[in-house]
Amino acid sequence: MPSFDVLLAFIVTTALFSVLPGPSMLYAAARTMAGGRQAGLMAALGLHLGAYVHVAAAAAGLSVLFHAVPIVYAGVKLAGALYLIWLGITLFRARQSTDAGTTGATRSARQAFAQSITVEVLNPKTALFFLAFLPQFVDGAASFPLWLQFAILGTVANILFGLVDIVVVMLATVIIGRLKRSSGVQRLMRRVGGAILVGMGVHLALQRG
Repeated sequence: MPSFDVLLAFIVTTALFSVLPGPSMLYAAARTMAGGRQAGLMAALGLHLGAYVHVAAAAAGLSVLFHAVPIVYAGVKLAGALYLIWLGITLFRARQSTDAGTTGATRSARQAFAQSITVEVLNPKTALFFLAFLPQFVDGAASFPLWLQFAILGTVANILFGLVDIVVVMLATVIIGRLKRSSGVQRLMRRVGGAILVGMGVHLALQRG
């Protein structure tokens, strides 16, 4: 493993990156607005688990494919953008659930979990982040093989980002809880959350690089 000083620098740098406003924060907040705290937490967990696909890809050296073959990167990015837009439209058009409160919330949370894994897997920006960031803290002379260092550092980074997403969900829950919980407000929250996801998808599709 890298030296303690390098590891400490990695943790501090990653922590600073994790608190910068970014797409994952916005996504977690949008899912919380649309489905409540349980859906938001499951969305954060889905993003966390989905990111391990990119950690594994970085450890295996597969992420470099996005640099070597730009059309692969463009294809994955477009698929992710279209999926975000579809999710946003779905939330925007969703009707108030007629299920019992707990049953409806559980179903919404399960959907948020599965959909969030897909969103993160289809986000090539995450793969490029790991590809650009992790090598700066990998030690070629260390006793641990490079792939294992990538895996460990990627896991630590993913945990830090995941914890921040959870904080965002809890803050969004507090803010929403202060609003009047009428069916009209709930419908508005779903539409705002859906509109945010559509905006994120359009931005991703039009963003260069």
